[in-house]
Amino acid sequence: MSRHIPRVFSLAASVAWGELRHDPARAVLLGVRLLPSAVRRRVRPLERRLAGRARTAGPAAAPSGVRVPAPAPRGARPVRPVPGRVLHLVTNGLPFKQAGYTVRTQKIAEAQRAAGLDPHVVTRIGFPVAQGVLDASPLHTVGGVPQHRLLPPWLPYGQAALLARNAELAGRLVERLRPAVLHPATDHGNGRVALALRAAYGLPVVYEVRGFLEDTWLTQSPGRSPADPSYRARRELETHCMREADLVLTLGAAMKAEIVARGVPEERVLIVPNAVDEEFLGPPPDGAPLRARLGIAPEEFVVGTVSSLTPHEGIGTLLHAGAELRRRGVPLRLLIVGDGPERAALRGLAGRLGLADGTAVFTGRVPYAQVRACHAVLDVFAVPRTDERVCRLVTPLKPVEAMASGLPVAASDLPALAELVKPGATGQLVPPASPHSWADALETLLYSRDRCEWGAAARESVARDRTWSRVASTTREAYRALGCL
Repeated sequence: MSRHIPRVFSLAASVAWGELRHDPARAVLLGVRLLPSAVRRRVRPLERRLAGRARTAGPAAAPSGVRVPAPAPRGARPVRPVPGRVLHLVTNGLPFKQAGYTVRTQKIAEAQRAAGLDPHVVTRIGFPVAQGVLDASPLHTVGGVPQHRLLPPWLPYGQAALLARNAELAGRLVERLRPAVLHPATDHGNGRVALALRAAYGLPVVYEVRGFLEDTWLTQSPGRSPADPSYRARRELETHCMREADLVLTLGAAMKAEIVARGVPEERVLIVPNAVDEEFLGPPPDGAPLRARLGIAPEEFVVGTVSSLTPHEGIGTLLHAGAELRRRGVPLRLLIVGDGPERAALRGLAGRLGLADGTAVFTGRVPYAQVRACHAVLDVFAVPRTDERVCRLVTPLKPVEAMASGLPVAASDLPALAELVKPGATGQLVPPASPHSWADALETLLYSRDRCEWGAAARESVARDRTWSRVASTTREAYRALGCL
């Protein structure tokens, strides 16, 4: 038994006891969500009822409003920063959470290490125990990057108390590591902890805005609107972190425009786009073995995506378009790689559309190392996102990886995606939520003699502008401007 297990059990027990005391429905809901996927699917109606009864966990407002980021660590004392040492403050991390967010954290840190910086990562208090990982230690080294975990014997209940405890434990880490710069990433909880550490230790804060999670929150359940008090509070706290940071980094031009519109001077906002390793730009693997395992004939076209299966990803539009193309006689297969809350509903839709005969293949989540093998099966990569505010603003990582693999991309015609896809050069932009338009665009792409050229152009654009080594250089220069090197 790991020596960390007793501490982890006490931490988990404190979370469970707090939830049971304050909101029994939410406590049971969290327990259901920790069940294995196969069991969880069978109790989905119970989960929906519990979700309706449980109180929504909103943002922790500071006692005197958003002007106070978080309590400063008790007993803080000045530190002598180590030039070039960076402390990334994030919500979660590899190897326990596989998502675009955690991949970006890891790849930036690895590229910074290769560029001569000394990056460290610290995850949110309680991670990964709160996600059901019991054998967790305070330090993991992932790809040569130290990942620090804040795992106290017990956790206070309530977001305000958690934030204060997070700042206290992160302060102890700052005193031990002596970083020269604090680099928190979305959401505001990480930003507010970093601002509290700046107040205590005088370290500069570079806030990385990877998304507008208040808008993502709106898409997660029907009936929510920008008038909701929780939405307004989240937005105010995010805006506060942006304005108070010494520098703001973000993913693209649409996101930068939104941040500047919130009152951040344009010169304090830098674009550090989603990117890829140089290995993604090499020759793709042979797709024939995976095609054979999936039962895809050599003459069949394959359109697909790698995505979280959530409503705003618009996978239903792709299924409808695929059914239309099959009616037109196009020898098409759809490959849907990923998992999420919409998976069961999408499989049901595929059945109703007549695609359950193997035309639509749902692989579930695959390890990151297998993503390029999935790309090698595809002829076109699809990003059918819906016309939601979050989709108009935030540029995702997955199409960048597909372009690096030499795939032309069909994407919804939204500002954030138009930054990636150049119609007639690297792919096509398609009206969102229009299956007929999607079917037309995909048919054009699949039969175009220029498809391979568009894929090559897509790879070249990524190689030129979107590698992690370029991102590391940008962050290094940003730190240098703040006097951290």
